[in-house]
Order: sequence, then structure tokens, then C-alpha cells
Amino acid sequence: MQFKRLAVTAISTAMLVSASGIQARNLIQNKGSDTLVNVAQAWAEAYQSVNPDVAVAVSGGGSGTGIAAMINGTVDIANASRKMKDKEVKMADEQGHHPVEHTVGFDALAVYLHQDNPATQLTIEQLKQIYIRDGKATKWSDLGLKVPGCSSDEIVVVSRQNNSGTYAYFKKAVLGKSGKYRSGTLDMHGSKDVVDLVEKTPCAIGYSGLAYATDHVKLACVATDDKSSCVNPSVASASDGSYPIARPLFMYTNGEPKGDIKGYMDWILSDEGQCIILKKGYAPVRAVQCP
Repeated sequence: MQFKRLAVTAISTAMLVSASGIQARNLIQNKGSDTLVNVAQAWAEAYQSVNPDVAVAVSGGGSGTGIAAMINGTVDIANASRKMKDKEVKMADEQGHHPVEHTVGFDALAVYLHQDNPATQLTIEQLKQIYIRDGKATKWSDLGLKVPGCSSDEIVVVSRQNNSGTYAYFKKAVLGKSGKYRSGTLDMHGSKDVVDLVEKTPCAIGYSGLAYATDHVKLACVATDDKSSCVNPSVASASDGSYPIARPLFMYTNGEPKGDIKGYMDWILSDEGQCIILKKGYAPVRAVQCP
């Protein structure tokens, strides 16, 4: 009896799929980086008019989620805002999956402040002392600042969850290879959550992709050190590498892409696809002419 109920359900599902016309479309599963999820969704939507026979299902969850799915062979394309680690590539190989890296754009990892924060620039060392375990900057006054609305003077340190590629990249670029985040950080699930919290919290500082910037937060100008000029996060400074916390954005495929996946990846790297990533606030992989 149980088998009959399952069989009826399967038949009903097949009829629904047939009635909707979905069965005529090939599905590409695309999962991973929260930084890339908005542009990935924009690519998927635009591609429907390029190739109606292919549907792209996009989901986020963080770079670690996408990479885990690539290792397990449950995704066609994994989005990541960090490189796969050697041990992750080895794990995938052991499962019979062979990740191939594709750079699809560049991002300036912006440092967000409350609009009322008087800071005009921050150095990498100052960011390190704010975020690293046992760092010396726990109050805004430690940086010579008095922040309106922050009566406690305590720096509210906003970060990302540890499965995030943004978390991993910031750790490597700012804290150093052996650095560890300080205890008590507020770890947000998504990039937008970081910006929303900083907007509402005068004492806060956070980091997130440039594409999540709004008119309601302040973006810090960042300098490599005390002797260097600070650079504002922008598409241009991410593209030319002058912004100190700029990074490439990746998509991973299982082996060299073929068929529908190759067609999709080729389109993403075409002028049309790269103009979409530019419109979303990221730097394209090369100079493009957009309408």
C-alpha cells in the first residue's frame, strides 16, 4: 500500500512537470557564495531569453556550502568568493569530481561604518586590531574617535559566519594566515545582514561585498599602512587591484564545462554577462562596452 501511494505521487509529479513544460528544459544547479548570489540570480534570469531550453536554479548559503556541494557532486556550478583549498580539491578528486576554477569578476570587500561615524580612513593594521583575538582596539577612542550615538564607546564588531568565503578572505587579508577572530563578534548569515546591522548600530563596524552598499551606511577609505594613501572601494579600484582588500570571484565546474554548462559559462564571460556583473556593482574580468 505504501508503494502504491509513492507511485501515485511520482506519477502526479511527472504530470505536473509535463504540464508546466519544465521537462523540456535542462536544469543547471548553481549554489554557493552569498556575495555572488544576487548577480548569479540576475545571470540566471537573463539567460532564459538567451537559451530558453536551459533553466538555472540558484541558491546561496555561502562559499563553503557551494564547495561542499561540488565535492559531493550535487551541484553543476559552485560559486565562491575564495579559492578552494588544496584539501577541498583533494576531497573532490577522491569522490571522482574534478573542480575547475573560473574567475568571473572582482569585488572590493568594503568596510562599513554607521553614517555618523567620523572615521575618514582606516589602515589594514587598525582593522586587524579591531577584528583579531586580543586586538588592541576594543573602543572607538582607541582609534582616537568619538562616535555620536555610541555612548558605550565599545566597538561592535560585525563579521560573517565561518562557512562564508568573505569571512575566509577577510581573515587571510587582514588578520593574517595565523590570525583568529576575536571572541564576541556578531556573525551574520548574509552580506546584506551585515550592512543592515551596521546601518542601525552607531557603534558598529562590518565588512561585506561592495555590491551591498546603500546610501544609509558609510564606506571606509582603506590604506595598506600609515605611509600609504587610502583607497575607496569601487569597481575601478577592485579591477586594477589598488584597493587593499580586493578579491577575485569564482565559479567552479566539475571538469572543463561541456554542453549546456559550457554554453552558460561562455555567456557569463561574454560582454552581455560581464555587463550584468558590472551593473550589480562588481568589476568585470576585462574591459567591456555596455549599452
